[in-house]
Amino acid sequence: MNMMSDPNTKRKEWLSLLAKSPAAKLSKLWTDLSIEPVHTVLRSPEIGGVMVRGRAGAVGAAFNLGEMTVTRASVKLSDGTVGHGYVQGRDKDHALHAALVDALMQTKMAAAIDTALLAPLRDGLKRGATERAAKAAATKVDFFTMVRGED
Repeated sequence: MNMMSDPNTKRKEWLSLLAKSPAAKLSKLWTDLSIEPVHTVLRSPEIGGVMVRGRAGAVGAAFNLGEMTVTRASVKLSDGTVGHGYVQGRDKDHALHAALVDALMQTKMAAAIDTALLAPLRDGLKRGATERAAKAAATKVDFFTMVRGED
């Protein structure tokens, strides 16, 4: 499906960001927001597993790589907005915070939540990627061949 025509593109982006962000950082930012939206827990945080699939060389036939532990949660705000959180690992608070943020991002509070919570998470992930790239670049070996005078 073309991402440009997908109406859920923005939601996919913030759900991905919430899933990839460190639980401690999300928890701190959530606490700093000092909001406790009225909500009902539709699905209490529960731990399960999902099958991870891979492709040899990213182009070959798909194969089952193995299982990964995930935690999921769902909430419903007082206005009826539903939010879901799926995160890697066994952190129930992480999944619940992700679900609450997902729900709030679908309300009029979206801009404030994006500025106060998602932007710092985005910056942290970008900084981490930059640091990993710098470490990898430091170990790069450039090979070259000198041309000898023979043909």
